[in-house]
Amino acid sequence: MSTEERAQEWAVVVNDEEQYSVWPADRPAPAGWHETGRHGTREECLEHIAQVWTDMRPLSLRKRLEAQK
Repeated sequence: MSTEERAQEWAVVVNDEEQYSVWPADRPAPAGWHETGRHGTREECLEHIAQVWTDMRPLSLRKRLEAQK
């Protein structure tokens, strides 16, 4: 990773399946994704994602499995 990438501000984005990623803060979120409001260095954003995204299964799968109980 370049020094420029480390210094760049990043945003945490999430999609409708509650899957998280990082995205350059100076660019609009890609289609199907929206910003969570969390910004910082790439490392800070990835640390935040590690704390909040504890179930890697897509939301639709979690709902389907819950309905089968």
